[in-house]
Amino acid sequence: MTSMTRRSFSALASAALWPLAGWGQGKETALITRAIPSSGERIPAVGLGTAIVFNNDDSKIRETAAQILRTLLDNGGRLVDTASTYGDAELVLGHAMPAAASRDKFFVATKLESPDPAELERSLTRLATRRIDLLQLHNVRDPAQSLAQFKTWKTQGVCRYVGITSTSERAYAAVESVLRREKPDFVQIDYSLDNREVEERILPLAAEVRAGVLTALPFGRGRLFRAVRGKSLPDWSTAFAESWAQFFLKYLLGDERVTAVIPGTSDPAHMADNLGAMRGRLPDAAERKRMVEFVKGL
Repeated sequence: MTSMTRRSFSALASAALWPLAGWGQGKETALITRAIPSSGERIPAVGLGTAIVFNNDDSKIRETAAQILRTLLDNGGRLVDTASTYGDAELVLGHAMPAAASRDKFFVATKLESPDPAELERSLTRLATRRIDLLQLHNVRDPAQSLAQFKTWKTQGVCRYVGITSTSERAYAAVESVLRREKPDFVQIDYSLDNREVEERILPLAAEVRAGVLTALPFGRGRLFRAVRGKSLPDWSTAFAESWAQFFLKYLLGDERVTAVIPGTSDPAHMADNLGAMRGRLPDAAERKRMVEFVKGL
């Protein structure tokens, strides 16, 4: 069994700003991208979530964010997901993105709590941009919620795509209702190897209405790393994963209905590790089933 863990990977990658030459054998391998169903535009299948990690705006966090964003780009990523309620995250990104690269290098997604023009203007100002790639209605709870204003903003060119989000199983009924009626370009939902209810409820409906899927909390709020602490990757998984992070992320990407995974991190080495899930092959159906059974046995 391999002894490569997230901690040991971080030690090897410490400087963190290195492009992945490839997966497994140090050779160039194809980057895993997925098509956005409503447009056909392809985006890299691993991005960056920013909840909690960039809550406070100061010079140290700005520099760390710029390093993480450079790592994201250097390793083939583009997608950055944030929200108006993530503390100072939008403000941090508004400073860090120009420090890392030009704005057009990134696919930027943010979230509003309501269709409020003032909230939108605040997010645009903090992100230092006049256009968002993906604008999402955050924390859908009411099955009657409308995306009419979001779609108007899309028509006006304020955003290119609209979406809805939830990280609460209690809200799945509302998500299903809004998803079915409004047919957004994206749905962002909590999904991890130990939290798979969306496989039966949300993913089939998203495919039916041609909505892309972003997976929030792909490490199960840290539960998965805690469960494997001190453990080695099983031998049978090393054909497709080089770390626990890649093991967990590749399970999700093994479902073609998932457009991208967006793990959060404040560590550039972890960012590089996560992006490694876009290289090499994905687990097949039998291997994914074995992964589920493995986690159940922890």
